Amino acid sequence: MNLSGKLVLFLFVCILLTGNPVWGGFKFEYSEQIKGEIGFWGQAWYQYVEDGQDSDGNGISDKGLNDFMIRRAYFYIKGQATPYLSIFTHIAADRAGQDELDNPSVGLGSGVAFRDLWITLKADETFKIQAGRMYVPFTRNYGTTSTKALLTTDLDWTQGGIRSNIFYPSKVGRDDGVTLWGNIKDGLFQYRFMVAEGVESDSINPDDNLRIAGRISISPFDPETGWFNQGTYLGKKRVLSVGAGADYQQDLMFGSREDDYSAWTLDAFYDQPIGTSGAFTFEGAYINIENGPNNITFTQLSSGDDGSIISLKAGYLFTDKLGPGQIQPFAHWQYIDVDESGKDNTNVYGFGLNYFLKGHANKISLDFAFVDQDEEVLTQDVQDHFIFTFQLAAGF
Repeated sequence: MNLSGKLVLFLFVCILLTGNPVWGGFKFEYSEQIKGEIGFWGQAWYQYVEDGQDSDGNGISDKGLNDFMIRRAYFYIKGQATPYLSIFTHIAADRAGQDELDNPSVGLGSGVAFRDLWITLKADETFKIQAGRMYVPFTRNYGTTSTKALLTTDLDWTQGGIRSNIFYPSKVGRDDGVTLWGNIKDGLFQYRFMVAEGVESDSINPDDNLRIAGRISISPFDPETGWFNQGTYLGKKRVLSVGAGADYQQDLMFGSREDDYSAWTLDAFYDQPIGTSGAFTFEGAYINIENGPNNITFTQLSSGDDGSIISLKAGYLFTDKLGPGQIQPFAHWQYIDVDESGKDNTNVYGFGLNYFLKGHANKISLDFAFVDQDEEVLTQDVQDHFIFTFQLAAGF
Protein backbone atom coordinates (compact mmCIF):
# COMPACT_ATOMS: atom_id res chain seq x y z
CA MET A 1 0.00 0.00 0.00
CA ASN A 2 1.42 3.41 -0.94
CA LEU A 3 1.65 6.41 1.40
CA SER A 4 -1.66 7.94 0.26
CA GLY A 5 -3.51 4.65 0.82
CA LYS A 6 -2.02 4.27 4.30
CA LEU A 7 -3.04 7.83 5.15
CA VAL A 8 -6.65 7.22 4.11
CA LEU A 9 -6.79 4.01 6.19
CA PHE A 10 -5.21 5.74 9.20
CA LEU A 11 -7.71 8.62 9.13
CA PHE A 12 -10.62 6.22 8.76
CA VAL A 13 -9.52 4.08 11.71
CA CYS A 14 -8.93 7.18 13.88
CA ILE A 15 -12.50 8.29 13.30
CA LEU A 16 -13.93 4.85 14.04
CA LEU A 17 -11.96 4.69 17.30
CA THR A 18 -13.04 8.13 18.48
CA GLY A 19 -14.25 7.65 22.04
CA ASN A 20 -17.93 6.69 22.40
CA PRO A 21 -19.19 8.24 19.17
CA VAL A 22 -22.91 8.68 18.61
CA TRP A 23 -23.64 7.76 15.00
CA GLY A 24 -26.36 9.21 12.84
CA GLY A 25 -25.68 7.49 9.54
CA PHE A 26 -22.00 8.23 9.02
CA LYS A 27 -22.00 11.25 11.33
CA PHE A 28 -20.19 11.02 14.66
CA GLU A 29 -20.18 13.12 17.80
CA TYR A 30 -17.62 13.01 20.58
CA SER A 31 -19.08 15.93 22.50
CA GLU A 32 -21.45 18.80 21.87
CA GLN A 33 -18.62 20.72 20.21
CA ILE A 34 -16.48 17.96 18.67
CA LYS A 35 -18.28 16.20 15.82
CA GLY A 36 -17.84 15.26 12.21
CA GLU A 37 -18.86 13.19 9.22
CA ILE A 38 -17.28 10.78 6.76
CA GLY A 39 -18.47 9.50 3.40
CA PHE A 40 -17.57 8.24 -0.04
CA TRP A 41 -18.90 8.69 -3.54
CA GLY A 42 -17.68 7.60 -6.93
CA GLN A 43 -18.52 7.94 -10.61
CA ALA A 44 -17.67 5.22 -13.16
CA TRP A 45 -17.74 6.10 -16.88
CA TYR A 46 -17.81 4.50 -20.25
CA GLN A 47 -16.99 6.95 -23.05
CA TYR A 48 -16.96 6.68 -26.79
CA VAL A 49 -14.99 9.46 -28.50
CA GLU A 50 -15.18 9.85 -32.26
CA ASP A 51 -11.78 10.26 -33.88
CA GLY A 52 -11.69 13.61 -35.67
CA GLN A 53 -9.18 12.48 -38.28
CA ASP A 54 -10.47 11.79 -41.81
CA SER A 55 -7.47 10.43 -43.69
CA ASP A 56 -9.43 9.07 -46.65
CA GLY A 57 -11.40 12.30 -47.17
CA ASN A 58 -14.87 10.73 -47.10
CA GLY A 59 -16.13 12.86 -44.23
CA ILE A 60 -16.28 9.91 -41.83
CA SER A 61 -13.83 9.39 -38.98
CA ASP A 62 -11.61 6.35 -39.41
CA LYS A 63 -11.89 5.01 -35.87
CA GLY A 64 -13.15 5.85 -32.41
CA LEU A 65 -11.91 5.57 -28.85
CA ASN A 66 -13.67 3.33 -26.31
CA ASP A 67 -12.63 4.34 -22.80
CA PHE A 68 -13.60 3.00 -19.37
CA MET A 69 -12.55 4.97 -16.31
CA ILE A 70 -13.27 5.90 -12.71
CA ARG A 71 -14.16 9.52 -13.33
CA ARG A 72 -14.17 10.44 -9.64
CA ALA A 73 -13.59 8.53 -6.40
CA TYR A 74 -13.86 10.82 -3.38
CA PHE A 75 -13.49 9.96 0.30
CA TYR A 76 -14.42 12.96 2.44
CA ILE A 77 -13.94 13.86 6.07
CA LYS A 78 -15.31 16.93 7.77
CA GLY A 79 -15.14 17.79 11.43
CA GLN A 80 -15.61 20.54 13.97
CA ALA A 81 -13.26 21.07 16.90
CA THR A 82 -15.19 24.07 18.25
CA PRO A 83 -18.10 26.11 16.84
CA TYR A 84 -15.41 28.45 15.51
CA LEU A 85 -12.92 25.98 13.98
CA SER A 86 -13.53 23.20 11.44
CA ILE A 87 -11.73 21.14 8.80
CA PHE A 88 -12.74 19.54 5.50
CA THR A 89 -10.94 17.29 3.04
CA HIS A 90 -11.56 15.26 -0.09
CA ILE A 91 -9.01 12.48 -0.64
CA ALA A 92 -9.56 11.67 -4.27
CA ALA A 93 -8.64 10.03 -7.52
CA ASP A 94 -9.84 11.43 -10.86
CA ARG A 95 -9.96 9.89 -14.33
CA ALA A 96 -8.35 6.63 -13.21
CA GLY A 97 -7.95 4.57 -16.37
CA GLN A 98 -8.55 7.37 -18.86
CA ASP A 99 -6.67 6.71 -22.08
CA GLU A 100 -3.27 8.42 -22.23
CA LEU A 101 -3.76 10.40 -18.99
CA ASP A 102 -1.66 9.84 -15.88
CA ASN A 103 -0.48 12.54 -13.48
CA PRO A 104 -0.30 10.82 -10.07
CA SER A 105 1.04 13.85 -8.15
CA VAL A 106 -2.31 15.65 -8.49
CA GLY A 107 -4.52 12.56 -8.29
CA LEU A 108 -5.14 12.14 -12.02
CA GLY A 109 -4.88 8.65 -13.43
CA SER A 110 -3.08 6.26 -11.07
CA GLY A 111 -2.57 8.71 -8.19
CA VAL A 112 -4.49 9.68 -5.05
CA ALA A 113 -4.30 13.24 -3.72
CA PHE A 114 -5.87 15.74 -1.37
CA ARG A 115 -8.32 17.26 -3.84
CA ASP A 116 -9.67 19.69 -1.21
CA LEU A 117 -8.14 20.38 2.18
CA TRP A 118 -8.91 23.43 4.24
CA ILE A 119 -9.30 24.76 7.76
CA THR A 120 -12.04 27.30 8.46
CA LEU A 121 -12.00 29.90 11.21
CA LYS A 122 -15.56 31.17 11.62
CA ALA A 123 -16.42 34.31 13.54
CA ASP A 124 -20.06 33.98 12.46
CA GLU A 125 -21.96 33.37 9.22
CA THR A 126 -20.99 36.77 7.87
CA PHE A 127 -17.21 36.28 8.16
CA LYS A 128 -15.13 33.12 7.66
CA ILE A 129 -11.43 32.64 6.94
CA GLN A 130 -10.73 29.48 4.93
CA ALA A 131 -7.10 28.43 4.32
CA GLY A 132 -5.82 25.52 2.24
CA ARG A 133 -6.66 23.97 -1.14
CA MET A 134 -10.14 24.74 -2.43
CA TYR A 135 -12.30 25.85 -5.36
CA VAL A 136 -11.35 29.18 -6.91
CA PRO A 137 -14.22 31.60 -6.10
CA PHE A 138 -14.75 32.75 -9.67
CA THR A 139 -17.32 30.90 -11.82
CA ARG A 140 -20.44 29.17 -10.56
CA ASN A 141 -19.95 26.02 -12.65
CA TYR A 142 -16.61 25.09 -11.07
CA GLY A 143 -16.38 27.69 -8.33
CA THR A 144 -19.37 26.87 -6.16
CA THR A 145 -21.20 23.84 -7.60
CA SER A 146 -20.33 20.40 -6.24
CA THR A 147 -19.32 17.92 -8.95
CA LYS A 148 -21.52 15.39 -7.12
CA ALA A 149 -24.59 17.54 -7.74
CA LEU A 150 -24.31 18.77 -11.34
CA LEU A 151 -27.31 19.23 -13.61
CA THR A 152 -25.43 17.81 -16.59
CA THR A 153 -23.28 14.67 -16.55
CA ASP A 154 -20.09 16.71 -16.22
CA LEU A 155 -18.69 20.23 -15.98
CA ASP A 156 -18.61 22.72 -18.85
CA TRP A 157 -16.15 21.90 -21.63
CA THR A 158 -13.91 24.89 -20.84
CA GLN A 159 -13.82 23.98 -17.13
CA GLY A 160 -12.59 20.42 -17.37
CA GLY A 161 -15.74 18.61 -18.46
CA ILE A 162 -16.15 15.47 -20.62
CA ARG A 163 -12.65 15.31 -22.27
CA SER A 164 -11.39 18.87 -21.90
CA ASN A 165 -9.40 21.04 -19.50
CA ILE A 166 -9.74 24.30 -17.54
CA PHE A 167 -9.06 27.74 -19.04
CA TYR A 168 -7.89 29.35 -15.79
CA PRO A 169 -4.90 28.50 -13.54
CA SER A 170 -5.72 25.62 -11.22
CA LYS A 171 -4.67 22.45 -9.46
CA VAL A 172 -7.42 20.21 -10.87
CA GLY A 173 -9.95 23.02 -10.45
CA ARG A 174 -8.57 24.23 -7.13
CA ASP A 175 -5.84 26.51 -5.84
CA ASP A 176 -3.83 26.90 -2.65
CA GLY A 177 -4.55 30.08 -0.75
CA VAL A 178 -6.77 31.94 1.69
CA THR A 179 -10.41 32.86 1.11
CA LEU A 180 -12.54 35.29 3.09
CA TRP A 181 -16.23 34.55 2.65
CA GLY A 182 -19.60 34.83 4.30
CA ASN A 183 -23.35 35.27 4.04
CA ILE A 184 -25.12 38.54 4.72
CA LYS A 185 -28.84 38.97 5.46
CA ASP A 186 -29.38 35.22 6.01
CA GLY A 187 -27.89 34.35 2.63
CA LEU A 188 -29.47 37.05 0.50
CA PHE A 189 -25.91 38.11 -0.36
CA GLN A 190 -22.79 35.92 -0.42
CA TYR A 191 -19.21 37.07 -1.02
CA ARG A 192 -15.92 35.18 -1.56
CA PHE A 193 -12.48 36.77 -1.93
CA MET A 194 -9.30 34.70 -2.48
CA VAL A 195 -5.56 35.32 -2.54
CA ALA A 196 -3.76 32.27 -3.94
CA GLU A 197 -0.82 30.95 -5.95
CA GLY A 198 -2.35 30.64 -9.43
CA VAL A 199 0.30 29.92 -12.06
CA GLU A 200 3.42 28.80 -10.17
CA SER A 201 5.82 27.89 -12.99
CA ASP A 202 9.02 29.97 -12.93
CA SER A 203 9.00 30.20 -16.72
CA ILE A 204 5.44 31.58 -16.83
CA ASN A 205 5.35 33.48 -13.51
CA PRO A 206 9.00 34.53 -12.95
CA ASP A 207 8.10 37.20 -10.36
CA ASP A 208 6.00 34.73 -8.33
CA ASN A 209 3.00 37.06 -8.42
CA LEU A 210 -0.07 36.12 -6.41
CA ARG A 211 -3.45 35.42 -7.93
CA ILE A 212 -6.53 37.39 -6.83
CA ALA A 213 -10.04 36.03 -7.39
CA GLY A 214 -13.46 36.94 -6.08
CA ARG A 215 -17.14 36.27 -6.44
CA ILE A 216 -20.43 37.73 -5.21
CA SER A 217 -23.96 36.40 -5.58
CA ILE A 218 -27.49 37.50 -4.67
CA SER A 219 -30.23 34.94 -3.90
CA PRO A 220 -33.61 36.61 -3.20
CA PHE A 221 -35.61 33.35 -2.77
CA ASP A 222 -34.24 30.27 -0.99
CA PRO A 223 -30.64 31.09 0.00
CA GLU A 224 -27.46 29.24 -0.95
CA THR A 225 -25.29 29.64 2.14
CA GLY A 226 -22.85 26.72 1.88
CA TRP A 227 -19.44 26.47 0.24
CA PHE A 228 -20.81 23.88 -2.20
CA ASN A 229 -24.02 24.56 -4.13
CA GLN A 230 -26.07 22.17 -6.25
CA GLY A 231 -26.53 22.28 -10.00
CA THR A 232 -30.17 21.28 -9.54
CA TYR A 233 -32.16 21.04 -6.31
CA LEU A 234 -34.48 18.21 -7.41
CA GLY A 235 -37.65 20.17 -6.71
CA LYS A 236 -36.76 20.80 -3.05
CA LYS A 237 -35.86 24.50 -3.28
CA ARG A 238 -36.85 27.58 -5.25
CA VAL A 239 -33.57 29.32 -6.03
CA LEU A 240 -32.71 32.37 -8.07
CA SER A 241 -29.02 33.27 -7.88
CA VAL A 242 -27.35 36.04 -9.85
CA GLY A 243 -23.57 36.13 -9.59
CA ALA A 244 -20.42 37.87 -10.80
CA GLY A 245 -16.78 36.87 -10.52
CA ALA A 246 -13.29 38.01 -11.47
CA ASP A 247 -9.83 36.41 -11.64
CA TYR A 248 -6.44 38.13 -12.07
CA GLN A 249 -2.70 37.39 -12.05
CA GLN A 250 -0.10 39.97 -13.01
CA ASP A 251 2.89 39.73 -15.35
CA LEU A 252 2.71 36.22 -16.75
CA MET A 253 4.95 35.17 -19.63
CA PHE A 254 3.38 34.01 -22.89
CA GLY A 255 6.44 32.98 -24.86
CA SER A 256 8.55 36.16 -25.03
CA ARG A 257 5.56 38.43 -24.24
CA GLU A 258 4.76 39.55 -20.71
CA ASP A 259 1.15 40.41 -19.93
CA ASP A 260 -1.53 40.13 -17.26
CA TYR A 261 -4.07 37.30 -17.17
CA SER A 262 -7.59 38.41 -16.28
CA ALA A 263 -11.10 37.09 -16.66
CA TRP A 264 -14.57 38.03 -15.48
CA THR A 265 -17.97 36.38 -15.53
CA LEU A 266 -21.67 37.08 -15.09
CA ASP A 267 -24.01 34.18 -14.42
CA ALA A 268 -27.55 33.32 -13.40
CA PHE A 269 -29.13 30.19 -11.94
CA TYR A 270 -32.85 29.46 -11.55
CA ASP A 271 -34.49 26.38 -10.04
CA GLN A 272 -38.29 26.34 -9.85
CA PRO A 273 -40.54 23.56 -8.52
CA ILE A 274 -43.69 23.31 -10.66
CA GLY A 275 -46.55 22.11 -8.47
CA THR A 276 -46.45 18.37 -7.96
CA SER A 277 -45.43 17.59 -11.53
CA GLY A 278 -41.73 18.42 -11.50
CA ALA A 279 -39.05 21.10 -11.38
CA PHE A 280 -37.33 23.26 -13.99
CA THR A 281 -33.64 24.22 -13.79
CA PHE A 282 -31.76 26.78 -15.87
CA GLU A 283 -28.19 28.08 -15.74
CA GLY A 284 -26.45 30.62 -17.98
CA ALA A 285 -23.05 32.29 -17.90
CA TYR A 286 -20.86 34.66 -19.89
CA ILE A 287 -17.07 34.63 -19.39
CA ASN A 288 -14.56 37.09 -20.84
CA ILE A 289 -10.86 36.10 -20.96
CA GLU A 290 -7.72 38.14 -21.60
CA ASN A 291 -4.48 36.20 -22.03
CA GLY A 292 -5.84 32.87 -20.91
CA PRO A 293 -2.99 30.70 -19.56
CA ASN A 294 -4.15 27.31 -20.93
CA ASN A 295 -4.95 25.73 -24.28
CA ILE A 296 -8.48 24.31 -24.49
CA THR A 297 -8.82 20.81 -25.93
CA PHE A 298 -10.38 20.45 -29.42
CA THR A 299 -10.55 24.26 -29.85
CA GLN A 300 -8.32 27.02 -31.26
CA LEU A 301 -8.20 28.86 -27.92
CA SER A 302 -4.51 28.72 -26.96
CA SER A 303 -2.34 30.02 -24.13
CA GLY A 304 -2.10 33.83 -24.32
CA ASP A 305 -5.28 34.23 -26.40
CA ASP A 306 -8.23 36.49 -25.66
CA GLY A 307 -11.70 35.06 -25.96
CA SER A 308 -15.14 34.66 -24.50
CA ILE A 309 -17.43 31.80 -23.54
CA ILE A 310 -21.22 31.56 -23.44
CA SER A 311 -22.73 28.64 -21.52
CA LEU A 312 -26.41 27.66 -21.29
CA LYS A 313 -28.00 24.57 -19.77
CA ALA A 314 -31.49 23.53 -18.74
CA GLY A 315 -33.25 20.47 -17.35
CA TYR A 316 -36.63 19.26 -16.15
CA LEU A 317 -37.16 16.78 -13.31
CA PHE A 318 -40.27 14.62 -13.47
CA THR A 319 -41.63 14.06 -9.96
CA ASP A 320 -43.43 10.81 -10.79
CA LYS A 321 -41.16 7.79 -10.58
CA LEU A 322 -40.31 5.50 -13.44
CA GLY A 323 -39.48 2.26 -11.67
CA PRO A 324 -37.40 3.01 -8.58
CA GLY A 325 -36.14 6.43 -9.72
CA GLN A 326 -36.89 9.82 -11.25
CA ILE A 327 -35.93 11.05 -14.72
CA GLN A 328 -34.41 14.44 -15.52
CA PRO A 329 -33.64 15.19 -19.19
CA PHE A 330 -31.24 18.08 -19.83
CA ALA A 331 -29.59 20.00 -22.65
CA HIS A 332 -26.41 22.10 -22.77
CA TRP A 333 -24.63 24.49 -25.14
CA GLN A 334 -21.34 26.37 -25.02
CA TYR A 335 -19.90 28.81 -27.51
CA ILE A 336 -16.14 29.39 -27.40
CA ASP A 337 -15.27 32.59 -29.24
CA VAL A 338 -11.55 33.19 -29.98
CA ASP A 339 -10.67 36.85 -30.53
CA GLU A 340 -7.33 36.23 -32.24
CA SER A 341 -7.06 36.98 -35.96
CA GLY A 342 -7.23 33.90 -38.18
CA LYS A 343 -8.71 31.67 -35.47
CA ASP A 344 -12.23 30.24 -35.58
CA ASN A 345 -14.78 29.40 -32.93
CA THR A 346 -16.18 26.21 -31.47
CA ASN A 347 -19.64 25.11 -30.34
CA VAL A 348 -20.07 22.32 -27.81
CA TYR A 349 -23.66 21.18 -27.43
CA GLY A 350 -25.57 18.12 -26.41
CA PHE A 351 -28.34 16.51 -24.42
CA GLY A 352 -28.81 13.68 -21.96
CA LEU A 353 -30.65 12.55 -18.86
CA ASN A 354 -30.20 11.70 -15.21
CA TYR A 355 -32.00 8.80 -13.54
CA PHE A 356 -31.96 9.47 -9.80
CA LEU A 357 -32.14 6.40 -7.58
CA LYS A 358 -31.35 8.17 -4.31
CA GLY A 359 -30.42 11.82 -4.55
CA HIS A 360 -27.47 13.21 -6.47
CA ALA A 361 -24.94 10.66 -5.26
CA ASN A 362 -26.77 7.60 -6.59
CA LYS A 363 -27.78 7.96 -10.21
CA ILE A 364 -27.36 6.84 -13.81
CA SER A 365 -26.55 9.45 -16.46
CA LEU A 366 -26.28 9.56 -20.24
CA ASP A 367 -24.77 12.38 -22.27
CA PHE A 368 -24.52 12.90 -26.04
CA ALA A 369 -22.10 15.75 -26.80
CA PHE A 370 -20.99 17.29 -30.09
CA VAL A 371 -17.88 19.42 -30.55
CA ASP A 372 -18.65 21.47 -33.67
CA GLN A 373 -15.92 23.60 -35.29
CA ASP A 374 -16.63 26.69 -37.38
CA GLU A 375 -13.67 25.48 -39.42
CA GLU A 376 -11.78 22.25 -38.89
CA VAL A 377 -7.97 22.20 -38.77
CA LEU A 378 -6.91 18.79 -39.99
CA THR A 379 -3.25 19.31 -39.05
CA GLN A 380 -4.27 19.84 -35.41
CA ASP A 381 -6.74 18.11 -33.13
CA VAL A 382 -9.39 20.71 -34.03
CA GLN A 383 -12.03 18.65 -35.79
CA ASP A 384 -15.67 17.88 -35.17
CA HIS A 385 -16.15 15.21 -32.52
CA PHE A 386 -19.08 13.20 -31.18
CA ILE A 387 -18.71 12.00 -27.58
CA PHE A 388 -21.05 9.61 -25.76
CA THR A 389 -20.80 9.21 -21.97
CA PHE A 390 -22.51 6.67 -19.71
CA GLN A 391 -22.14 7.19 -15.96
CA LEU A 392 -22.91 5.13 -12.88
CA ALA A 393 -22.63 7.06 -9.61
CA ALA A 394 -22.93 5.75 -6.08
CA GLY A 395 -22.16 7.13 -2.65
CA PHE A 396 -23.07 7.42 0.99
